[in-house]
Amino acid sequence: MSDAEEEIESIREQKLEELQQQMDGQESGGSPTADETPEEPIYIDDVAHFEQVVNQYDVVLSDFYADWCGPCKMLEPIVDELATETDAAMAKVDVDQMQELAAQYRVQGVPTMVLFVDGEVTERIVGVREKHDLERLIERHSAA
Repeated sequence: MSDAEEEIESIREQKLEELQQQMDGQESGGSPTADETPEEPIYIDDVAHFEQVVNQYDVVLSDFYADWCGPCKMLEPIVDELATETDAAMAKVDVDQMQELAAQYRVQGVPTMVLFVDGEVTERIVGVREKHDLERLIERHSAA
């Protein structure tokens, strides 16, 4: 074997070992807990990314918004604070970019927030709400 082939084989073995460690962590209960929820909103790239986020965390508050929407801009700092202060993950879905998702969840106006608990839709909120109202909603479903 040449030096390049040996180096490639070494890299393959290293990557295989890393993948095996990742899989072992997932099988032994390595799924994220409430303590591991992101402290920043997750901006959704596509449908598969959205489904991954909804299924990865116990409680996900999805903010369907548009950049041109005034009320959405009012809600943005509240969503940022909730990401930091609660056990829920915050997902941000731009309805202009993710029209398929907006249609799938029957978003007809923005802002619309959809709360997922264990991957299932449990609440739908249209319009801006006070931070404490959203905190109570999250707490109610986090304790469930």
